[in-house]
Order: sequence, then structure tokens, then C-alpha cells
Amino acid sequence: MSIDTMKAIRLHEFGGPEVLRYEEAPLPELKPGEVLVRVHAVGINPPDWYLRDGYKSLPPEWRPPVPFPIILGSDVSGVVESVATDVKDFSIGDEVFGMVRFPSFGESAAYAEYVAAPAADLALKPTGIDHVQAAGVPMAGLTAWQFLIELGHNEPNPLQPEMHHPVPLSGKTVLVNGAAGGVGHFAVQLAKWKGAHVIAVASGKHESFLRELGADEFIDYTKSLPEDVAHDIDLVLDTLGGPTTGRFLRTLKRGGTLFPVFLGFSDAEEAGKLGVTVSMTQVRSNGPQLAELGRLLDAGTVRVALDSTFPLADARKAHERAAGGHIQGKIVLTVV
Repeated sequence: MSIDTMKAIRLHEFGGPEVLRYEEAPLPELKPGEVLVRVHAVGINPPDWYLRDGYKSLPPEWRPPVPFPIILGSDVSGVVESVATDVKDFSIGDEVFGMVRFPSFGESAAYAEYVAAPAADLALKPTGIDHVQAAGVPMAGLTAWQFLIELGHNEPNPLQPEMHHPVPLSGKTVLVNGAAGGVGHFAVQLAKWKGAHVIAVASGKHESFLRELGADEFIDYTKSLPEDVAHDIDLVLDTLGGPTTGRFLRTLKRGGTLFPVFLGFSDAEEAGKLGVTVSMTQVRSNGPQLAELGRLLDAGTVRVALDSTFPLADARKAHERAAGGHIQGKIVLTVV
């Protein structure tokens, strides 16, 4: 490999995990406001496989053009290799982590040995965790943060006409569906940190894990449907979302709140009758918020769980693991 190229996972066509190619790619060039990061680990996330399969889950009018070949991914942890002349917040040798250029529909380019990242998207890596753990934080942690704690931006919401607004959590009862997954396990911890009574919904094998993270109650959805046993909830964060998310309306008290993370809610009329606020947002890169999360990670208030790790060259296997479901925490690619 020459100094002008690097190893990366690229797409030349849409499809299943088999279309992920480990090959040489041009080394990214720095633009103003950016730093070049030597990547040590990469977190994988649902938008990675949405892009890989051609955004089939999005309405056709939302599917952006994709210029092949393209490098997948947004979440990285690594070491600053060089900085643009106008960057003042980072120096060569700094350990950093971040979600790069999201949402940008394929410009993030994180499944690689190097990534050129806007400095504003990065934060110093918490000293108490390693690069593999840090790479598992950005998108999942920021999604939980922006839904529950602070939105952190004023960008128009592509998912709904009005801006998303988190609600106060102290003293409230919060139900997290899909609690063992990437977003879910951060949401459980953040809600608990803010003083909520937390009910975690997942399959039974995740109960001890979620109780260790602070869940006050646990519902095994394989034995009891949460909408049948949970009542008078103040807030439901449904990390799975989709067309079945409306079932959680019956768990909420009048005037409660439902936050679906993914598209598909279609029961607006019923929600209106119940006085339930339904709101979504799309996570956006935010270095300062990651720095706040980093402080919680360093303090041990929040921790990141790893489901599994794979070498960068085995990204296909990582995507196959993701497709298998029942993930506990995050899947991370390691870069030697």
C-alpha cells in the first residue's frame, strides 16, 4: 500500500453483506475545518446497512443518489494524524471519537484506515475507555441524547413538520423498547441518570444486563407483550419503531409522550384522542454533546456494551451478525 492509498470497505453496487469489498481506496484529503484521523475502531449502525441495500426502507422520494464506489460508516475512534491550518481544538496525537458528517448519505466514509472528519463532529476520547468501546458510542449515544436530553441543533426536521423537544425525565416513568440494543442501552442509562423510573423491554436473556445498567423493571416481550402489562407510562422511547409502534399508545397515561426512533407510526388520530405527543428526530453529528457523554463515560455513570467485534476486513460478517438481531450493545470493527 502506498502513502496515497489506504484499506477501506467500499460499495460498488447495492445488495446484501456480500457486496462489501475490502480494497484499496484513495487517502482522504483534508479540507478547511477538518482533521485526518488514523482510525482504530469503527462502530456499525443501521444507516450503514440501509445505504448498503439502497435505502429500500425509505420512501422512494427520500432515496438520495449514491456515487459509487462509496465507503460506508460514520462512527470512529482513533488518533489525529494531521489537522487543517484553521483547526484550533485538536492537535496531532490527540485521541478522538465522533460521528462523522451524519446525516450525509454516504459522505461519512468511516469503514477505512483513515477518515477526514470535521473537527466540530469530534470530541476527545474518554481516557477511561479504549478505542473499541469509544467507537460504539457516537451514533447510538447521540441518538439517545438528542431524543431524551437535548436536541442540540435547530435544523429542520425531515421526519415531521415541528421540531423535536425532549421532555423532563426526573420522577417520570420511562419505558424503553429494544432496551438491550445500541440506542436502547444508552437510553436506559441516560433516563436513569436524569432521575426516571425505567422499565426495560427486551428478551429474557438480556434481563441481568439491563438491571446492571439501572433498569428498575424488566419486561420479557417473549412472555408478555409490553402493551398488555405496562400502564400509566409518562414516556415511551421505542428504539425499534416501525408500523407497530402505535401499540405503545395504550401503555401511556393521558398527556404522555411517545418517541419512535424509526419511521412507521401511523396512529396520529388515536394519539390525538389520548392527548399523546408523538415526536421523532434524526440524529446529527455533535462534538460538544459527545464531549458531555464522554464525561459520563469517564465517570462510570454511563458505559458502552459490546456485542461483538470484527476486523475491518470482515465487515461482511459484522453486517451478517447485525442482520441476525438480538444484539446486546454495539458491534464494532477493529482496524489494525
